[in-house]
Amino acid sequence: MTKSSFVLVAMLATGVSLAPPAFGQAGDEKLGKVHFEASCTPDAQKLFDRGMLYQHSFWYRGSQSVFEDVLKADPACGIAYWGIALSLLWNPHSPPPAKNLAEGAAALTKGKSVGANTQRERDYLDALSAMYADYDKVDHRTRMQAYAKAMEQMAQRYPNDDEAQIFYALALNTSASPADKTYANQLRGAAILEEIAKRQPQHPGVTHYLIHLYDSPALAEKGLDAARRYSQIAPAAAHAQHMPSHVFTRVGYWKDSIASNVESARVAAQGKEGHDQLHAMDYLVYANLQLGQDKNASAVIDEMNRVTGFTETSLAGPYALAASPARYAVERGDWKAAADLHIRPSPLANVQAITHFARALGAARSGDTAAANADIAKLAELRDKLREAKDAYWSEQVDIQRQVATAWVLYAEGKHDDALKAMSAAADAEDRTDKHPVTPGVLKPARELYGVMLLERGMAKEALVAFEATLKKEPNRLGAYVGAAKAAEKVGDSARAREYFGKVITIADGADKTRTEVNDARAFLAKRP
Repeated sequence: MTKSSFVLVAMLATGVSLAPPAFGQAGDEKLGKVHFEASCTPDAQKLFDRGMLYQHSFWYRGSQSVFEDVLKADPACGIAYWGIALSLLWNPHSPPPAKNLAEGAAALTKGKSVGANTQRERDYLDALSAMYADYDKVDHRTRMQAYAKAMEQMAQRYPNDDEAQIFYALALNTSASPADKTYANQLRGAAILEEIAKRQPQHPGVTHYLIHLYDSPALAEKGLDAARRYSQIAPAAAHAQHMPSHVFTRVGYWKDSIASNVESARVAAQGKEGHDQLHAMDYLVYANLQLGQDKNASAVIDEMNRVTGFTETSLAGPYALAASPARYAVERGDWKAAADLHIRPSPLANVQAITHFARALGAARSGDTAAANADIAKLAELRDKLREAKDAYWSEQVDIQRQVATAWVLYAEGKHDDALKAMSAAADAEDRTDKHPVTPGVLKPARELYGVMLLERGMAKEALVAFEATLKKEPNRLGAYVGAAKAAEKVGDSARAREYFGKVITIADGADKTRTEVNDARAFLAKRP
């Protein structure tokens, strides 16, 4: 076990208290610097700024608590209800629970009835209302797009209000189409924040949202500066410790990702923020698997099962609990373990789908097509449920999972041409979209699985193309380098085979001895120095 992973597991197991101070007690200098002009009493203004420090690091329990304290200090501070409603949305990249929407809508109504003292504050209340209008009838994405338009108007109306510009930039990201590979929204939002960063280098939201805006294969390199700075700006916030790993994952800096998420999980555990803790630990599992350090990944998964303090209706925690054991089996090619995965009950269809996909893939690769088809049928059912809920993104992701599993069933049945065609189509579909921020990545990229299928069929030249395409999109993936090396060796390209086997050793030199592919790489290089 690496030192960092050992420290994480030991601290979480023994309950060592290294947590930052509780809400309202953390030194503001450990959360960054924010000033949101509010027409409230001086004491309420100080509290309001503290609430914004929590909010900009997605520490919603803290921000809501502080905004409630604002109202205790100044009951006439109507804009504080905006802060409460903003906090109740939780992570804007995912739909909040219905309970939160009801409470947030009520908070906005109360804020308007109390009244805000300036037109700007009234405009903030009105703009956020777009996220709550008809929440029981209109889907999250439609409301998110309406909110983005409202924030665009705010940004235009108040060009000197950095907070309006910052929230507009965030809304550009959360409302962007995942199929837009020009990343027009993201680049527009990033341009806004890069300018504000020059004026407010210690603002936690600026660096935080820049990381989100650059969280794509094409833009990730641009996010490295923000990634390096955010954890230093807000060391007391668990999310600030985790967010750099979004960029580190995109560029394949696995050791940096581990260091980031060890600290994030520690801070989250001591602050009893279960969702943040589990989210960080899922990224830890992913990164350790890329290094071939399976024992470390397994130890983190064991600890995940003991985490509490999260809700089943919010995505981050339940998703991590489903994804980590699934990726542990699939990344290692342990198909029996994948097929036997326990389906953890969840009210979230996209969370259930993760396990059914891994089970289907594992069963198909094990030759049990009947079991695979049963899980594929469940995937279709879950996809349809998401479609009925008008969740276009996750319904598409689940359908891609269904396509991948179906391709491997066809392969197991000996219908190799049909299987290759289906697998190619699934890889194309996955490449047209992008991963959700809740996950470090899919269990195994469809393009990489396509390469595996091609290689097994003796189509090494085509397999090499598939593996190299995977690496272009997701750098430093261990499985893709292993596949590329084997394919290059098969086609007789010894130079590229040496290059890729060398990459395997560079990435996974400290891999567990059970990782035979790393041992094979060493053997190849020993014969062909």
